[in-house]
Amino acid sequence: MSFGNQGARVWRKTGEKEMPKCLKSSVKYPQSVMSAAGVGLLCFIKGRVNAASYQEILEHFMLPSAEKLYGDEDFIFQHDLAPAHSAKTTGKWFTDHGITVPNWPANSPDLNPIENLWDIVKRKLRDARPNTLDELKAAIEASWASITPQQCHRLIASMPRRIEAVISAKGFPTKY
Repeated sequence: MSFGNQGARVWRKTGEKEMPKCLKSSVKYPQSVMSAAGVGLLCFIKGRVNAASYQEILEHFMLPSAEKLYGDEDFIFQHDLAPAHSAKTTGKWFTDHGITVPNWPANSPDLNPIENLWDIVKRKLRDARPNTLDELKAAIEASWASITPQQCHRLIASMPRRIEAVISAKGFPTKY
């Protein structure tokens, strides 16, 4: 059972703590890239991401996606302040690759439009009934691939409105 932002809760009998029927695995969204030109490659991750593995993901998935989407043009890369993202070695990786990453305040509202793309993916997956991990990955990839450049452009173009809404709400929740 889930209770809002309190996380998952479960009722079980004594002795059922580790029984598979009482456990629910969670699926983190794959790492991904978007731009006004469309979406980039997905990277499905098993386990936790640390700074070193995040930099590998950036090297093997983000850079090829950026090359495809931007060519030689400069771009800004936005991510949150997860420990792997904010590690000094990750900051150095971005500096070494000449990629601009905006400063993002701690405990700030998540305004990254990628979250809206994941909402689109989730809505498209509502009726999917994958039976295996491979079927789930295929469904996510198909949903991701169906996102149009126009959808990405609209989300990116909404950033000034998102920022203004947060400022107007003095940091409290907004419709975004």
